[in-house]
Amino acid sequence: MSSTVAFIGLGHMGGPMAANLVKAGHRVLGFDLVPELVATAGAAGVQPAGSAAEAAATADVVITMLPAGRHVLALYREQGLLAAARPGTLFVDCSTIDVADARTAHEAVVAAGHRALDAPVSGGVVGAEAATLTFMAGGGEAEFTAAEPLLHAMGRKAVHCGAAGAGQAAKICNNMILAISMIGVSEAFVLAESLGLDHQALYDVASTASGQCWALTVNCPVPGPVPASPANRDYRPGFAAPLMAKDLGLAANALRAGGVDAPLGLKAAEMYAEFAQGEGAGLDFSAIVRTLRPGGPHQNGNPA
Repeated sequence: MSSTVAFIGLGHMGGPMAANLVKAGHRVLGFDLVPELVATAGAAGVQPAGSAAEAAATADVVITMLPAGRHVLALYREQGLLAAARPGTLFVDCSTIDVADARTAHEAVVAAGHRALDAPVSGGVVGAEAATLTFMAGGGEAEFTAAEPLLHAMGRKAVHCGAAGAGQAAKICNNMILAISMIGVSEAFVLAESLGLDHQALYDVASTASGQCWALTVNCPVPGPVPASPANRDYRPGFAAPLMAKDLGLAANALRAGGVDAPLGLKAAEMYAEFAQGEGAGLDFSAIVRTLRPGGPHQNGNPA
């Protein structure tokens, strides 16, 4: 059954996601503060709206894909999105934001007479374009069931993780695993280089042994072994280092707030924050390998 969807935030992720909803037969009204992004989405069949509130006014479902929690909360409350929507509208926030902000957003949506689901994604721009994203959802079972057809139009897998905020919790935990894995894989390749071991030889062993992981077999941080990895495209981002730094910052905040002892997670957050503010600003997160080679800021484990 087709729905009318308001899609707010048509950037690198939101634009392709909205386009895939159109391909699945849904009517999509789109808005973004950047006119060029609205035009690009329009070329893919998304109907341009003059404002976020205008898009939401006739929608069955409102999907947001925004940079941070403050943007989501401001849009919901101060910019009138909740007030513009019809009673009972389902709000699905696909942004990656702080767990506390997600719960606050959920409460605001419910208080305004609507339904809420936090559903951040994993899979990057490639997954958004190919409709192979994984959605991690937090909220009620009924809300998840209602959103499922849309989530599956934009992705390959959707997991109901629990109550409000659980989707965001799953996202930051997953990305902490990914960051630590990428640093570990990168360190292994740098060690292999120092020992005279060929990249392909290490890959051929580790990819079928106990070192196998996504950071190695899909997003390999060195050129050669995985032709589709960003390392073979001068580290043009699939998942940009600043986005990884953002997610790790959210994880670090949660670790400190919960009193959780996670030295590797905190170290990864520190490394990616430094990298994203410097040479990694426009690169894929796998380019962290560059900082680990001789002469890099983390040679011998020493910070810059």
